[in-house]
Amino acid sequence: MAHVRILMATYEGARHLEAQLASLLALDHGDWSLWASDDGSTDGTRDRLRAFADAHPGREVRLLEGPRQGAAANFLSLIAAAGADGAYLALSDQDDIWLPDRLTRALEMLGEGPAVYSSRTVLIDDAGTPLRESRRHPRGLSFGNALVQNVMAGNTMVIAPDLARILAETAPVARAARGGRGVAHHDWWIYLLAAGLGARLVHDDRPGLLYRQHASNAMGASDGMRRAGGRLRMIGDGRYGDWIAGNLEALEPLADRLTPEARDLAARFRAWRAGQGRFADLRRAGVRRQGPVGDAVLRALAATGRLRDT
Repeated sequence: MAHVRILMATYEGARHLEAQLASLLALDHGDWSLWASDDGSTDGTRDRLRAFADAHPGREVRLLEGPRQGAAANFLSLIAAAGADGAYLALSDQDDIWLPDRLTRALEMLGEGPAVYSSRTVLIDDAGTPLRESRRHPRGLSFGNALVQNVMAGNTMVIAPDLARILAETAPVARAARGGRGVAHHDWWIYLLAAGLGARLVHDDRPGLLYRQHASNAMGASDGMRRAGGRLRMIGDGRYGDWIAGNLEALEPLADRLTPEARDLAARFRAWRAGQGRFADLRRAGVRRQGPVGDAVLRALAATGRLRDT
């Protein structure tokens, strides 16, 4: 049975933490340890983690000090600490509820070599009432998609040892991007780098966890006008272009490690952002989002220059 290190980045998560910890104990894959990195919680999160460790003395539970630079930096610091020796890594939010077969299915589907697994989720409200299942990805996973969209949710990711080593080694590069602010989203970075390296991208159409929706994460997973409004604000205030720029900046010093196809596409995308070439050519090469609405937004951004390198 393969050992899995569960990496949990925490901050002010006491309210729902115990439900998540209970779901870990109910996993049908029992060979795991918990590495929790806390970003300075004051609500009792650390006390709950310590109590969990005390209650299960036969289970390795490590409580680390987070960098206090946001969730992405916290997860990247965890990966750097836990992945260097090539362990299986499973990323965990502090307020989800894992389904019992989550790790078993991930390990079965990952296979050998560099690979990353993600899955669909069942969205629940703050009280735990099921809402719906997360969206499918009809166009599949690819480097061209990863350049402009993240569809591998970090709270569902399980990373194979060979890829974990690379992610641990390159975490400082990702954290140095954007003038030291780092890449904006650790899961988007993992998807992008894994795709660029030619690692296997595994997506499980069966949900592996209950994903709790609340004010801090509603934009990413809710439906309707709130979702559309959040996206428009993100585009209008320049965040989306800044996130892409940060990803490309972190990717550049690793170009010689990418597949030839990914290296060429990244160079073409970077050149287009600098004012060279046509976006239509990039689209034909596979730079696209998952659906027609996303593609329409992408074309509009390209036409108005909002994806250009400023």
